[in-house]
Amino acid sequence: MPLHVPPAPAPALRSVLTALGSPTAVREAPTPALRVHQGPLRPERPLPVHVLDDVSRRGTPRTRLTGWRFLIRGGEHALATADAMLTPDGWAFSHFGEGPYVSAIERALHQAESVPTAYQPRLLSVPELYMLTLWLHEDITADGAEGCPAAGDLLVPLAPAPPGIAAHRPHRVAELLSRLTLRLTPASLLGSPA
Repeated sequence: MPLHVPPAPAPALRSVLTALGSPTAVREAPTPALRVHQGPLRPERPLPVHVLDDVSRRGTPRTRLTGWRFLIRGGEHALATADAMLTPDGWAFSHFGEGPYVSAIERALHQAESVPTAYQPRLLSVPELYMLTLWLHEDITADGAEGCPAAGDLLVPLAPAPPGIAAHRPHRVAELLSRLTLRLTPASLLGSPA
């Protein structure tokens, strides 16, 4: 089933295109793949990036939008990411990124396209665990910049995932959040033996 990718804000896309068109920005980026690539680079598959705040808190998870991430394609594969963030003056280019999450995002998106249910893809960061997930939101008509994980949503931890969490294995929201909450709860609160 095709994924329903929400459109990125036009100013966010323009900021990334401007950065890609700047020889200085690309040359000074900490991404060797962009610096050595010969040929055109293009931003694709924009995903809103949400942060899960205080995962150990009981109740409905709270998220906040922190930006939009684009896969930067050069040829057939994604080489890097480019992030745009909201500033008081509007959307602005933030940075280029490289590393294992580039291929992990691409792999998770391909996996999600083979699922029979339609989803809206987003990224969900869990800073407390240095974890990034592909968030497959069940409401494909929702504004990609808003909302919280719903019961019917799937979370797919990206590689590298924290120890004990399998990368690229889809989880229902409640299942993964309960596992994350347990990982972050101090042993003294769990009734450790005396």
